Amino acid sequence: MNSITIQNLDDDLNDRLEKRAKYYGRSLEEEVKEILRAALTANIEQPLNLATAIEQRFAHLGNFKLPNIPREPMREPPNFEDMYDRT
Repeated sequence: MNSITIQNLDDDLNDRLEKRAKYYGRSLEEEVKEILRAALTANIEQPLNLATAIEQRFAHLGNFKLPNIPREPMREPPNFEDMYDRT
């Protein structure tokens, strides 16, 4: 097991950690471990999804729908064989 030491911890932060640990019935060390565990596993549970990230980024703007853009039929792909026809 590894251990870490945090120096110069703000008194207010330390007090809040102690109160939170007491509230949950844990030691200060266990409470810090739980906070770190929750913070570091939160990102693992949610897979990276661009659509979801965009939705979350603009969620504060409210619920609105983007207009549907009509699509045109696909055109024929270019034929590059004619470029090399040397006959």
